[in-house]
Amino acid sequence: MDAKKVSAFKGTKEQEEQLLKVIENHAGQQGALMPILQEAQEIYGYLPIEVQQIIAEKGGFSMAEIYGVVTFYTQFSLYPKGEYKVAVCLGTACYVKGSGDILDKIKQLINVEVGECSEDGRFSLDATRCIGACGLAPVFTVNDDVYGRLSVDDVEDIINRYR
Repeated sequence: MDAKKVSAFKGTKEQEEQLLKVIENHAGQQGALMPILQEAQEIYGYLPIEVQQIIAEKGGFSMAEIYGVVTFYTQFSLYPKGEYKVAVCLGTACYVKGSGDILDKIKQLINVEVGECSEDGRFSLDATRCIGACGLAPVFTVNDDVYGRLSVDDVEDIINRYR
């Protein structure tokens, strides 16, 4: 398996102070890990190993417990997200109508693989399952913008709107 291209962690002292306050605010609470992780992701934008280690050390959780939760729930990300979050639906309706080819075109245009963020931080790419827009298949989103009834020829113009 190829390693994802991930830029070096660039957390600030201010972010770490915020995280420590979050951990302190949830100290001793039953079920504290989920809200700590949610707030940590709001602070950093994702949950890199460095952040997980702080939560483990200061919050009294094991790394295995943290990693298990972070990788189980799709709301959490181990990798940074771009300014423009591109998500291509690979659900059945979209896939049979060509979303695999659309995904390949997007990967070529923004030069990232699924789960990665571009070096300039502008684009990240995810493959999703059904997003509930089957009547518009094939579909992809850029942040909250939904694009449907697409062909590969439509992709470049849409991506260029965000450059």
